[in-house]
Amino acid sequence: MTGRGALLVVGDVVTDIVARHRTPLAPATDTAAEIRTLPGGAGANVACWAARSGCADVRLLARVGTDSLSWHDRALRRAGVRPTLVPDPDAPTASVIALVGADAERTFLTDSGAALRLAPGDWTPALLDGVARVHLSGYLFFAAPSRETAARVLRDAGAAGVPVSVDPASAGFLADLGAAPFLAAVDGAECLLPNADEARFLTGLPDPAAAAAALSRRFPVVAVTLGAAGAVLAADGQVTARVTAPPARPVDSTGAGDAFTGAFLAARVTGADPIRAAESGCRAGARAVTRVGGRP
Repeated sequence: MTGRGALLVVGDVVTDIVARHRTPLAPATDTAAEIRTLPGGAGANVACWAARSGCADVRLLARVGTDSLSWHDRALRRAGVRPTLVPDPDAPTASVIALVGADAERTFLTDSGAALRLAPGDWTPALLDGVARVHLSGYLFFAAPSRETAARVLRDAGAAGVPVSVDPASAGFLADLGAAPFLAAVDGAECLLPNADEARFLTGLPDPAAAAAALSRRFPVVAVTLGAAGAVLAADGQVTARVTAPPARPVDSTGAGDAFTGAFLAARVTGADPIRAAESGCRAGARAVTRVGGRP
């Protein structure tokens, strides 16, 4: 589906604690670092980047703890996102410690908290009113309650003729779940947006381009992000384009994939074809790595 309308992101809101250390971690003692607490979460980041990239109506459904609901709600609204945040009385907001080295690469320590407790009762098909596209954060598929919720979103969006995209989100969590269960859970999605590691895991193919082509036999549009090397697109079992990324001086790679996804989807909502959307995504990803944290 092209044309104008809202983008609905169903996903995760996270409190990020980003620690940038210029020297290797020193076990059993101190390592100097610059530490900031920032709003994050793959789903929330995608929504914010989509709004920044020109999508006029971006909505987000997520579950958060009561501990920081107001803070996250304000941050999302300032970014131009219309949030529906479900308060969880029993679990805190998800939190991530991002350890970012001098090479800007990051390692995550993740407490999923309320994020993966998004329940089927939190969803209603009425949330599709006025929506042109739905995006599901892959983290939803890594716990039973949120996986059932994501399945309902896929079912209802399909019935309404609204295309759904999925970002697999985490090679580590994918390994725990397994490739076949994940692919079965996201069956029916129109677009898959993995990074190279996720594409390799899902297909068993070492070459990201070959992996993209293989995945495109299951999903109409596949865009595999390659970091600084850009992205590769595939459809109908064939690589259709390779898109380069602008040069950048990275300081923190946290959220670069979310930036790509947000800009890609914003372009698709406004009628761009996948190649132009990927070009927009690569530009956003290049901007994202030049700043600390996952938001624009």
